[in-house]
Amino acid sequence: MATLTHPTSKTHLFTKLSLKPKKFSSPSRIRMALQENAPSLAVVGVTGAVGQEFLSVLSDRDFPYRSIKMLASKRSAGKQLTFQDRNYTIEELTEDSFDGVDIALFSAGGSISKHFGPVAVEKGSVVVDNSSAFRMEEGIPLVIPEVNPEAMEGIKVGTGKGALIANPNCSTIICLMAATPLHKHAKVIRMVVSTYQAASGAGAAAMEELELQTREVLEGKPPTCNIFKQQYAFNLFSHNAPILSNGYNEEEMKLVKETRKIWNDMNVKVTATCIRVPVMRAHAESVNLQFEKPIDEYTAKDILKSAPGVVVIDDRASNHFPTPLEVSNKDDVAVGRIRRDVSQDGYKGLDIFVCGDQIRKGAALNAIQIAEMLL
Repeated sequence: MATLTHPTSKTHLFTKLSLKPKKFSSPSRIRMALQENAPSLAVVGVTGAVGQEFLSVLSDRDFPYRSIKMLASKRSAGKQLTFQDRNYTIEELTEDSFDGVDIALFSAGGSISKHFGPVAVEKGSVVVDNSSAFRMEEGIPLVIPEVNPEAMEGIKVGTGKGALIANPNCSTIICLMAATPLHKHAKVIRMVVSTYQAASGAGAAAMEELELQTREVLEGKPPTCNIFKQQYAFNLFSHNAPILSNGYNEEEMKLVKETRKIWNDMNVKVTATCIRVPVMRAHAESVNLQFEKPIDEYTAKDILKSAPGVVVIDDRASNHFPTPLEVSNKDDVAVGRIRRDVSQDGYKGLDIFVCGDQIRKGAALNAIQIAEMLL
């Protein structure tokens, strides 16, 4: 599942509700994931793009579990899906869904998380939530495992004590995977981020609409605009998140606030401009960094080459740098265009270009890595 092909192929899209049997493992591979002494899992929102990616990542990483509940809305209840060569019936999400569940992976939207997250915690589940519902709540860890694993210190499965852990926004994760190693070396005092965000960030329906619009425009037909309310194919526009009173949209302010919380630095200056671009999957970001201490581009490149979860693609001679296509369905965040900011004095400024798979590292993989730290 979740393998992207040429944009004209239907196999790259996540079909929310059809849920024909999908195999998340190769029959020739010996599976070690199903273990009697492992935790019990629940996947909330299993029919959505991120929910399906949860299953893909769990399978890819042989995450150990003794049982797994597939949870979704009432309209999806009763449908069948296949995971690691076993058939499962999707169950309706209710307040009784979390009895005996050790780890609950949530990706069903903020309102669902706000209602059912505390219910799951009360029943002893550790909730890893992919929505924005709890990210900025005091006392709830906001975690990127490669960046701030210490934030969830003391939270483990098997203690009988529930807890809530928030998965950061996809743009924040992709940005900080690259910026944090440099921040730890020279301390970022100001960061300017411009994002180029794919349709995948708005879910399976947005990906389908981009493909549909592309066909329609090429055929000279008016584009269908149900998700974004304006033409997406062959166009770009300001991110569709609500605009706030300060003129920023919610997506931009998530980058500002979440960076400060994750870095535990309320003084770091962050500004962002978030743009939707007609890319199917994987976000790109231009990041300008101003540092307290000098750092040159060669040192920066060496630091990033050894950073966990980061790959450097920076070939100036052939003009080869990260692209969304190269990182789609990949775990690592790619970084390139590493260069000194010539507008700043000395060696206290850098520009970098970052690409990361929004559904994978920007959502599902980060959540599964958090879950791995609970074991």
